[in-house]
Amino acid sequence: MGEPKAGYTAHVRSLDELLERDRRREEDGFPRKIRVGRMIKPGKGDSKVVVVPTTVEEKLVHDPNFRPPEEGDESLGGTGEGEEGEVIGETPVREAGEAGEGGAGQGEGGAHEVESSAYDLGRILTEKFELPNLKEKGKKRSLTRYTYDLTDRHRGFGQLLDKKATLRRILETNLALGRIPDPQAVDPNELLISPEDRVYRILSREKDYESQALVFFLRDYSGSMAGKATELVCTQHVLIYSWLLFQYDRQVETRFILHDTEAKEVKDFYTYYNSRVAGGTRVAAAYRLVNEMVEKESLAKDYNIYVFHGTDGDDWDTDGREVLPEIEKALTYASRVGVTVAEHAYGSSGNTEVERYLKKSGLLEKKPELLRLDTMGEDAEEPRIIEGIKKLIS
Repeated sequence: MGEPKAGYTAHVRSLDELLERDRRREEDGFPRKIRVGRMIKPGKGDSKVVVVPTTVEEKLVHDPNFRPPEEGDESLGGTGEGEEGEVIGETPVREAGEAGEGGAGQGEGGAHEVESSAYDLGRILTEKFELPNLKEKGKKRSLTRYTYDLTDRHRGFGQLLDKKATLRRILETNLALGRIPDPQAVDPNELLISPEDRVYRILSREKDYESQALVFFLRDYSGSMAGKATELVCTQHVLIYSWLLFQYDRQVETRFILHDTEAKEVKDFYTYYNSRVAGGTRVAAAYRLVNEMVEKESLAKDYNIYVFHGTDGDDWDTDGREVLPEIEKALTYASRVGVTVAEHAYGSSGNTEVERYLKKSGLLEKKPELLRLDTMGEDAEEPRIIEGIKKLIS
């Protein structure tokens, strides 16, 4: 008998299965193939982000006579009339009226499941890349989730007899009737029991309590942050957001703050990612704005607050006189403050202003459960970014 033939769909594997196979590759000494750091930059109308797991397979060449193309090799091009770059024909991608109803910008939109994609990525980061789970704290009464329990009491009938409450009612009734002359010597056989004295517990719907997180993403957008440093910081912040989204079961709110010498809040990730200015850097402005927002809006009592700051390490406040008091104030209410320094290739490692005054202050040693610092090169690849996240949040 020949091998049974199956369609392509029969060979499809879930992402979990592929990640498990990828993990076994690493155990066998091979590098992982699946990458999760690809980020589709959201448009102006999107407030969330999309992260797409991708993989790149090696190209296998079976022809032993194959020679890779070399620079200056003109024999690879086609022959015939015409100059390079000349348009020889045009064909529309879609015929008129072929796909969709109505013209451009018309018709109903569909759900793109942006938040679901980030939530799934957070689950992958937690389970497959062994990011830590959070301990629940600071729960707030939910408006959408409920639990059912035998909490309400009802006299006369119900589902479960509350013996203690029933006995109390019986004694009150008999005391009122004068049937207990000596409270120190009560004879249970002489007590009258009314049906109304029986107290039952009945099933009731109660509002559940759930943890909520508020994440402040801070980014230095001065002139020196252009290029790779911004890419690295934003990619890491996307992954951290996805992880928190999974940890708090989508109960996560985000606030985005940009700073150079002044700090400002922007409305969405698109603006957070794409904003560019030139100028100097004053880190204290960002932390001062966060502290003012938390105090003015009374956020600390309702949320688990996280602050993640990305910078290239430059700061006009070279000794940290302005910024360190603001960081210490943030540590009084924040569950975690994580600082990422994306060092430029032309600088000396570990010698930026932010690194120097944080290490000199002793806060990293005094409060390691609240404050973390991670330094990496601006050209760091995905595995190093994930290791950095572990260092910031573990």
